[in-house]
Amino acid sequence: MYQQQSFYIKCTLKTINGFECFGKFYIGNDREFAESIFKKLKGNEEVDENNILQLDFIESRQNLPVNLKMLHCSLDEMTENSRMITKEMFKYYNL
Repeated sequence: MYQQQSFYIKCTLKTINGFECFGKFYIGNDREFAESIFKKLKGNEEVDENNILQLDFIESRQNLPVNLKMLHCSLDEMTENSRMITKEMFKYYNL
């Protein structure tokens, strides 16, 4: 039986024990829409010891998470990204 994939963006914070998830944005089942949102996010792909906040673009296949991409961002970028994701989701479901 085929199960539909779903997409979400996981927000993580660097702690002394590694990265801990503090939130997720469910983006839906439309790959094209999900990718378009992630491409709009601010941040960088460079891995650096000083990175504290991270966004992971995840696809769930057969209930198993597959990390597609990740971005590291500042607190200001995280704020702007959260606002943009919420705005895009509102437009997608209501307009």
